Amino acid sequence: MNAIGIDVSKGKSMISVLRPLGVTVAQPFEVAHTALALNKLADYIGSLDGESKVIMEHTGRYYEPIANVIHERGLFVSAVNPLLIREYGGNSLRRVKTDKADARKIAKYGLDNWAELREYTPMDAIRYELKTLNRQFQLASKNRTACSNNLVALMDQSYPGVRGWFDSPVRKDGSQKWIDFAMTFWHMDCVRCASQAAFVERYRKWCKRNGYNFDAVKAERIHRETKDMVALVPKSDTTKLLVQENATQLTSISRMGEVLRAEMNRLAAQLPEYPVVMGMYGVGESLGPQLMAEIGDIRRFAGKQSLVAFAGVDPMPNQSGAKDIRSNRSSKRGSPYLRKTLFIIMTVLLQKAPADVSVYQFLDRKRAEGKPYYVFMTAGANKFLRVYYGKVRDYPASLNTACSPSSVDPE
Repeated sequence: MNAIGIDVSKGKSMISVLRPLGVTVAQPFEVAHTALALNKLADYIGSLDGESKVIMEHTGRYYEPIANVIHERGLFVSAVNPLLIREYGGNSLRRVKTDKADARKIAKYGLDNWAELREYTPMDAIRYELKTLNRQFQLASKNRTACSNNLVALMDQSYPGVRGWFDSPVRKDGSQKWIDFAMTFWHMDCVRCASQAAFVERYRKWCKRNGYNFDAVKAERIHRETKDMVALVPKSDTTKLLVQENATQLTSISRMGEVLRAEMNRLAAQLPEYPVVMGMYGVGESLGPQLMAEIGDIRRFAGKQSLVAFAGVDPMPNQSGAKDIRSNRSSKRGSPYLRKTLFIIMTVLLQKAPADVSVYQFLDRKRAEGKPYYVFMTAGANKFLRVYYGKVRDYPASLNTACSPSSVDPE
């Protein structure tokens, strides 16, 4: 019985091999993440006497090259949640943080939890690409929000109130009406220095050129309200440069986000659970693929409690002796991307208020009980995941053997 603990880092790993009763088979040694080195490591593990299990943390993507090589050689490998390793007792008062010590700790964890170790299985190509796309989409969304706030701040200095005049959504090419307006009318003097008739005609041509609806009454209101505004910066080349460059950057990021959104939906449509997920209220072509990307193959979760724990929306019990606190915070130990998606879905349910949807009924009941906002939103997310698990798990097509379980250990 050999426990091979691997402390994974970028480009290299530290290996430690232990047997029961603290017997050291091999002192910790380093292995580079190259094809030759990893194949030699697999040969070494296969040559050990007795049953061998490889244990490592699934830290980012760094662990995947070594895990895939070992798995393809027919050896048992388990990718464990780093939180479980961190909370595993080292049975020492000393605080030692080295790669060698971490590799030995992982190997000891494997020995103590030998029977409960879950075997790693590589993620299928579609789910892998979908999750990668979602992480890039989330990054693009974050950057878009930052750039949008920055452009609004700049426009408040050169042309206050522009953002409030337009509510058109982002188009598939990433353009948005208020951003295009800021590109052309980057300072209030671009509007108020012209007569109302001249501005209305220029605005009409601008709408036609950019494919937006023209409203003469709105154009007159813009010109009229602009007359009463006060700019904080002059109409100069510097102001024009700042506004137009930031508007161009924001449009580019928005275009990237829309391209990623469309590609995510295309990939998600190839997965067996797609029609079930898209049929759930509050889930559309944007949120559906995000859910599927972060949750992955539902079969990797032992039960609905595991899925809820993976999302980090499970309440943490707090009971000791006579103390028994019933209202506890959620663990927030799972995927923050999944929690964000769930929060948006709960917001949609609150806005649409579908009386015949069980998740909304539960959400509304908790709200009526006087629960704080984040409490009933988290409880609704918990309920939604349980419904999701039941529907997707029972869907026959989800048992398609063409889709391999994901590699992440939800526990």
